[in-house]
Amino acid sequence: MTTFASGTTASNSENDSLTRDALTVLQPGFTGTKAPDWLLRRLGEGLASVGLFGRNITSREQLSELTAQLRAEREDVLVAIDEEGGDVTRLEVRTGSSFPGNHALGAVDDVHLTRAVAHELGRRLAECGVNFNWAPSADVNSNPANPVIGVRSFGAGTALAARHTAAYVTGLQSAGVAACTKHFPGHGDTAVDSHHALPRIDVDASVLHERELAPFRAAIEAGTKAVMSAHILVPALDPDRPATLSNRVLTDLLRGEMGYDGLIVTDGMEMRAVAGTYGIERGSVLAVAAGADAICVGGGLADEETVRRLRDALVEAVRAGELPEERLADAAGRVRALARWTAAAASHRPGAGDEEVGLRAARRALRVTPGETFIPFTPLTAPPYVAALTPVANIAVGDETPWGVAAELAHLLPGTLTGTFAGDDAGREILGAAGDRRVVAVVRDEHRHPWMAAALDALLAARPDTIVVEMGVPQASPRGALHIATHGAARVCGRAAAEAIAGTGIPTA
Repeated sequence: MTTFASGTTASNSENDSLTRDALTVLQPGFTGTKAPDWLLRRLGEGLASVGLFGRNITSREQLSELTAQLRAEREDVLVAIDEEGGDVTRLEVRTGSSFPGNHALGAVDDVHLTRAVAHELGRRLAECGVNFNWAPSADVNSNPANPVIGVRSFGAGTALAARHTAAYVTGLQSAGVAACTKHFPGHGDTAVDSHHALPRIDVDASVLHERELAPFRAAIEAGTKAVMSAHILVPALDPDRPATLSNRVLTDLLRGEMGYDGLIVTDGMEMRAVAGTYGIERGSVLAVAAGADAICVGGGLADEETVRRLRDALVEAVRAGELPEERLADAAGRVRALARWTAAAASHRPGAGDEEVGLRAARRALRVTPGETFIPFTPLTAPPYVAALTPVANIAVGDETPWGVAAELAHLLPGTLTGTFAGDDAGREILGAAGDRRVVAVVRDEHRHPWMAAALDALLAARPDTIVVEMGVPQASPRGALHIATHGAARVCGRAAAEAIAGTGIPTA
């Protein structure tokens, strides 16, 4: 007999079956750039997925070595990553992404370009041994005040988001990497970040079906291998439980009404929207019971004890009759089915790629608006002062990834200086720091930050020749001697803006 932590017992065969299935549905993370012994041991015991984050990656070469280490223990392991390109990058967390994010692709509105960008991003992931990407974001950014989606969305138009979501899924999976379309049933119309609290969407079911669900239908039609649930409360669908824990949302709607038969993955279970109310153990049990097949955890809780706790919670829920054994077995079966797909896809991955497609997309996404001073803008030839008006980064984006235009301008105009500013005195501080240099003010989501708008007011009143670069969602009216909207803060977006400022690139409308 085998004794569980709770004091219950089970036969070896029952224990092996249940514990393997319980481990199979987990997608844990870990710390470090090499797989720890406990993780390799769990792979041998039934764990089928591993989630990677920025802390696990230093270079493509190191990532390839890490995934080879995992695959030596389990050949068909799902190696997952949160690589959206744009603001949310793990592959290039320390340099900024080579690909513009969804909002820039939506601004260009060329589905062939979106497919090409997603294919190249997938090719690079596959080359490093990553075969499962928690992307794309299919959220319709209908609420400009949204603090967590923003430039991660293709845009505020439903049809726009739908066609580019489908193109992204197709491009990514053509490179042999499984797409995970998120955040079902749609996180765009929220003003709360689910990393911190439980957002609520109060719209009629008819609006949800016409707006939020349309991109997910497009993703399903395109064959997305996975869908990620959102930790949001949608009373029109379920007034009591957030989508991740809702049978009405995951089983009745997604599986039943929408006909989706692939893998359903939860958003990070340690996010406060679930963990702060249900706890990760109870939340994981409820999620699997509701229809989720894989439990994402590891962004914050990345240790063996977390894996053990969740495994035991699932096993004990089955034994207590709270979670049907066949539901857990079905979930584990879907994980293994996706693992088989990725293993097969690995045998015919594409070879050489298109290294410049991300930069070309970023250049096409620029929107350049001349000022109203009646003085034609002439490219800068002297090194400017770049003032970055920096808001607090949300958890999905993180604060370790560099952004802005200063580094790229310094390559084109050596001697460029830069500073970071925030708060009510930012405008005055910038004027003092810049001296006689031309000012380039870089902002993100000016419309969401009153202090940022006030700083630009003060700066432009004193220095009307200031160039303004908006690297978030361009909701505020263009102003400055030149206004450049990049539709994202990826490294290539900064380069495209720097080229426009220095006159070395020709923005494409």
